[in-house]
Amino acid sequence: MANVVVVGAQWGDEGKGKIVDLMSEDADVIARYQGGHNAGHTVVIKDKKFVLHLIPSGILHKNKTCIIGNGVVIDPGALIEEIEGLKKKGIIAGKNLFVSGNAHVIMPYHVAIEAACEQSKGSKKSGTTGRGIGPAYVDKASRTGIRMLDLLDAGVFKEKLRTNLQQMNYILENRYKSKKLSLEKIYSNYMKHARYLSPFITDTSVLINKFIDKGKNILFEGAQGTLLDVDHGTYPYVTSSNASAGGVCTGLGVAPTKIDGIVGVMKAYTTRVGSGPFPTELKDKFGEALRERGGEYGATTGRPRRCGWLDAVSLRHAIRINGFTGIAMTKLDVLDEVEKIKVCVAYKYENPKQDCKCSLKGKPCKYTDVPQSLKVLERCEPLYKELPGWQKSTLAIKKLKDLPKQAREYIDYVEDLLNVKIDMISTGQKRDEIIMQRNPMKAQGRW
Repeated sequence: MANVVVVGAQWGDEGKGKIVDLMSEDADVIARYQGGHNAGHTVVIKDKKFVLHLIPSGILHKNKTCIIGNGVVIDPGALIEEIEGLKKKGIIAGKNLFVSGNAHVIMPYHVAIEAACEQSKGSKKSGTTGRGIGPAYVDKASRTGIRMLDLLDAGVFKEKLRTNLQQMNYILENRYKSKKLSLEKIYSNYMKHARYLSPFITDTSVLINKFIDKGKNILFEGAQGTLLDVDHGTYPYVTSSNASAGGVCTGLGVAPTKIDGIVGVMKAYTTRVGSGPFPTELKDKFGEALRERGGEYGATTGRPRRCGWLDAVSLRHAIRINGFTGIAMTKLDVLDEVEKIKVCVAYKYENPKQDCKCSLKGKPCKYTDVPQSLKVLERCEPLYKELPGWQKSTLAIKKLKDLPKQAREYIDYVEDLLNVKIDMISTGQKRDEIIMQRNPMKAQGRW
């Protein structure tokens, strides 16, 4: 038995979809624990591309059970659209998919409020996807949210909707000068969604723990990445949930003692979407070339990703927060043409006296951990270690010994720097373009 978590080690978009898809072959159950349809996991199978937003990547395998946990916020229309989209490609989501009744529902007023709020911020926008994720989590925390199980009781749902809409329409009209939303129109649409989704809704915490007790292999799938975690990311430029491994316990109702391993997924370089500090960002032509070669555009929004060198400082932060028992490195092949490769090993900060609390007082500070202060982080400059590139193709290589010498040295350097074993190395988009040094799902017990 192996119950393993897959977590993004950077700012999301690390290629978790492929890693989850690969590991799903040896899992019985694949469970999503946080986020919403602002996430996008891309999987390529025999030149056919699948982009999943809510449904775990394990749905692409036969005889697997997929669970969407209570920590996920769900737009019912988006979930139905995803189910129907898979059906058109020959993938049936039926008795193999379960949705938590305690998962909170994204409502049209969440989308409207988020759009109006972002617009009002001007140049200080948070860079959200505009899908209502944040406002849905706000309602969850303020105890005014509507849950999936509420959709199954028309009377309860309508009363909650009426109460919430009174407040939301007041805010839309009076604060943001936007049009108010129709109660009857929302009610009618969501009752249609309820009829479609009712067979999928259940108590997934009870279900998943039964699977664990039976000795099934469970794969826990997160969205986004550690640096977007609402508590441990680059706040406020974060998502609205716990994208780190701790989110498994609260987002699925699983005890931490049931988790055997935690796999961190990282790119061979670094990217992020949206606003926020990014010390190793490359704002030059090389950064643009890296984006084009890596196809660095959001799977959900199509937004161009900001690209930069590998940041070991932020990765050490992710390792400390999550306790990775292994790492999957993706997109090694994207660096094939690079002559010199840099790795950020520390940050330098030219600290004004008023900003600094250390003993140096006004002299440059060196950070080997991510500073808590956003103001400080925004002014940090990377200190690099330069390594030779390999300038040979690594595409589709499946054995470590077949990699160019400099590519192996790069992997060894990163592994030593982070003090965590790199178990998997992705050498292309396709499912089978992978170097598997150790299969986390076949590990026995806690690592």
